Amino acid sequence: MTQATILAAGAGTRFWPYNEVRNKCATPVVNEPAVRRLARQLREVGVRRLAVVVGAHAGSVRAALHGLEGVDVAFVNVQGAPGTAACALTALPLLEATQPFLVVYGDVVTTQATVNRLVEVARGSDAAAVALVQPIAPPERPADWLGAMVKGGRVEYVEGHSRDCTHRLCGIYAFSPAAIPAIQNNPGIMTQVPVGGMPPIEAELAQSVQTLLDDGSEVLAVEAEGYFVDMDKPWHILEANRRALDEMSRNLTESCIHPTARVHDGAEIRGFVVVGEGSEVGNRVVIEGKAFIGRHTRVVNGAIVGNAVAIGDRTRVSDYCLIGAYSVVGNRCIVGHGAELDGVMFDGAYLYHYCEIAGVVGQSVDIGAATVCGTLRFDDAETIHRIKGRREFPVHGADATYFGDFSRTGVNVITQPGVKIGAYTCVGPGVVVYEDVPSRKLILLKQELVEKEWGPERYGW
Repeated sequence: MTQATILAAGAGTRFWPYNEVRNKCATPVVNEPAVRRLARQLREVGVRRLAVVVGAHAGSVRAALHGLEGVDVAFVNVQGAPGTAACALTALPLLEATQPFLVVYGDVVTTQATVNRLVEVARGSDAAAVALVQPIAPPERPADWLGAMVKGGRVEYVEGHSRDCTHRLCGIYAFSPAAIPAIQNNPGIMTQVPVGGMPPIEAELAQSVQTLLDDGSEVLAVEAEGYFVDMDKPWHILEANRRALDEMSRNLTESCIHPTARVHDGAEIRGFVVVGEGSEVGNRVVIEGKAFIGRHTRVVNGAIVGNAVAIGDRTRVSDYCLIGAYSVVGNRCIVGHGAELDGVMFDGAYLYHYCEIAGVVGQSVDIGAATVCGTLRFDDAETIHRIKGRREFPVHGADATYFGDFSRTGVNVITQPGVKIGAYTCVGPGVVVYEDVPSRKLILLKQELVEKEWGPERYGW
């Protein structure tokens, strides 16, 4: 299996506010774009020819794959939202038609072991297709996914809006050349739905899989190993980063400190650490477990870093700030005096002066002093989100705050649990944010002042 297609063309509207300036496939996972992470994993299993289908924010995907060695990468552009089968079909001329190939959705995050296993099964089989699947377990519902009924390692049927499918389709497939007609002749809509199901008008690759089954072809199922995250909604950023950090931490069995890095004797380090070229861990710093520190980064002056934390390149973490466990700080960021972070920061973001941030902080976001994220509702319930009118019940990050790229807050802003702030939006000083704020808005607090006479005569003798 030496060739693959990555689908990275969708607009990602459910991913708002992080779809405004990038394709969601280019979203960083532990400071590496998800699509580049996938490309590396495919390279590890022997893929040498990679066809990447781009559309919305194509430049972000091209930039994410820039300089990738060991793989011949070619791009093909599509317009609109033709669907995954149509996108896969568009890429076929870039591949060798007589050889098997992989099709991978560019926004998925999983383990190398998962990719290895799927390719291993595909290489040892004459099946028309091999599909990556994941068991559906509460609180997840079959109706939330494109599902598959799996028995004995084989897919019996697939269905959208299913009420009883045992597994979800994960968006990684291995196809033999015999599967190409089923992709070519996709009906342009997911017809395999239960009565009352309402599929969108788009050529879904899952329907081509069902066509193979209808023709009597064999479709094998491989379950994801370790974890699998489809980054479709903003809270999936938190889940993907946490799961990737957990895997990285479990695999870190000794410290790796670059010869040019400096670690002060007064630093308290309680686990294995990776410290990159030219970086510094200073006096009075506390690292409470395993940590991954990039190149030319300073963690100094009493900073407190939790377990399983990643900090990017050319970043400063300093002055008694607190980085919570399983958090990610991007490249060229500042986390300064008394700031607290529990979540993920993209590149170039800035936290300072006693702010308390829980959630996702987009690219180059400027968080004003004493900005605070509420994380616990008075009813102790999880926030119910609405994405394009549909109620969503996040398993992770329901009560987090989501700051869109290039947004800003003034001093003393308070966000209520679960709110999202759009890209290019400013929230002025003292505002309490109770609901989502659209992109490209300026929100200012309007106050009423009372003026009265006053002076020393009020005090008297």
